[in-house]
Amino acid sequence: MSQTYYVTTPIYYVNDVPHIGHSYTTIAADVLARYFRAAGRDVRFLTGTDEHGIKIVKASAEKGMTPKELSDQVVVGFEYLWKDLNISNDDFIRTSQPRHEKRVQAIITRLLERDEIYLGQYEGWYDEGQEEFITESTAAENEFKSEVNGKPLVRYQEPTYYFRLSKWVDKLIEYIEANPGFIKPQARRNEVLSKLKMGVEDLSISRHKDKLGGWGIEMPNDPTHSVYVWIDALSNYRTALGWPEIGDEHDATDEKYWPADVHLIGKDILWFHTVYWPAILMAMDQPLPKCVFAHGWWTSEGKKMSKSLGNFVSRETIAEICGEYSVDVYRYFLLRAVTFGADGDFSHDALKGRYNTDLANGLGNLLNRTLNMITRYFDGVLPAACENGEHEKVVIDAAADLEAAACGAMEDCDFGLYLDKITALIGATNGYIEVTAPFKLAKDESQRERLGTILYTCADAVRIILNYLSPFMPEMMAAGLKQMNWSLADGQTISDAGKWGQLTPGQQVMQPEPLFPRKS
Repeated sequence: MSQTYYVTTPIYYVNDVPHIGHSYTTIAADVLARYFRAAGRDVRFLTGTDEHGIKIVKASAEKGMTPKELSDQVVVGFEYLWKDLNISNDDFIRTSQPRHEKRVQAIITRLLERDEIYLGQYEGWYDEGQEEFITESTAAENEFKSEVNGKPLVRYQEPTYYFRLSKWVDKLIEYIEANPGFIKPQARRNEVLSKLKMGVEDLSISRHKDKLGGWGIEMPNDPTHSVYVWIDALSNYRTALGWPEIGDEHDATDEKYWPADVHLIGKDILWFHTVYWPAILMAMDQPLPKCVFAHGWWTSEGKKMSKSLGNFVSRETIAEICGEYSVDVYRYFLLRAVTFGADGDFSHDALKGRYNTDLANGLGNLLNRTLNMITRYFDGVLPAACENGEHEKVVIDAAADLEAAACGAMEDCDFGLYLDKITALIGATNGYIEVTAPFKLAKDESQRERLGTILYTCADAVRIILNYLSPFMPEMMAAGLKQMNWSLADGQTISDAGKWGQLTPGQQVMQPEPLFPRKS
């Protein structure tokens, strides 16, 4: 049995429409899923929507809809966007689905049985946008406004059930310090540890049912309370796998995938995923996810995204970009434009510049000139490579460097390093063409064997590049490989295909068709 790989996105709130931030996380997860499938692993890729909570109730009321009607409407937008962006998720979970709701109640019951939950009284400040209670000191520091959206905090006083979060703080600190790869990037890990060491209070996990108009998951021990959105939402990573078992058809269907290899999240929900979630799992003696990776936020055209400013990168804007450049180019740009983990800025000029530099002038030009020369000088039949010299070694070494780095880079979610190695191979091969000047050698019949070596070297480098870029640009790389008349053999992994010398001399290549026409 192959090794499993489980990657998740956050489940997205349905009080807003999908935008560039949602697509960024989901595309990153899709690239990881595609890579590890191609690497021969048994992959599970989960995404979905978070449909409970006060802000969903308020958003639906403002639109004159029920929470269920709003959820059903918005979910379609997410599902269509993932289809449009060629997302290969294996499951899409909604927190309003019975398979999830019943398992959340089972989780609450287990925690109650272990005395990890108790009834208390809460009075304090509450951030409705984040659905998070805020300490008095933190509220005062931020002038009683949300750190995230700047909206005024709300004062609440009500009975609530608490999870004994403070009980697990020392054990959690110990775990994080002993497992440096648990929280990435490093700055986020330091942030969480620093905050944990300042002290953490117990976590409110319920709301009075009246506040939610009956929308939400009922506390199994108290029909007057509904489960708080965070314990509800975080549990999706386990409930989607059929855990806990409750006697339905979903029981333990995919439990083999836990623990998750990586939860991909935005940095705004770092605390919930690296403190609340692991503490809840510890309280139930469950394994923790191997890694939580928190990426940065996107601005647009140098400013915070705003519909009023006209720079909001919505689903409609994404469709326009994909219509002009292609879905694959959009996918590539998001993961190439910024170091994964840092904040990024989307601009049309940056997209156009990256497209022309990396794809039109770089990879596209290399593919076209390689196939054109094979067509022109060898009637479209791939020549054999004879003796490799120091010039070939530069290209072959760059290919070997890519092969050696690829898997580790993906394990670390280091898309920048992975793409840097591909870019280095593209640069080495284009430079190789300039140095060896095959267009000059073609004029001398005595140099035909040398010419064949050069063109074979270029062709195999291009094949390796297209192979490794496939998780990022699956459609366009498939088109490029088709022009080369090459495809993965049955059972061949992406790493196997990344090894040098797998093109067969004598095979026919196709007439090149530009994948990336230059944008003026």
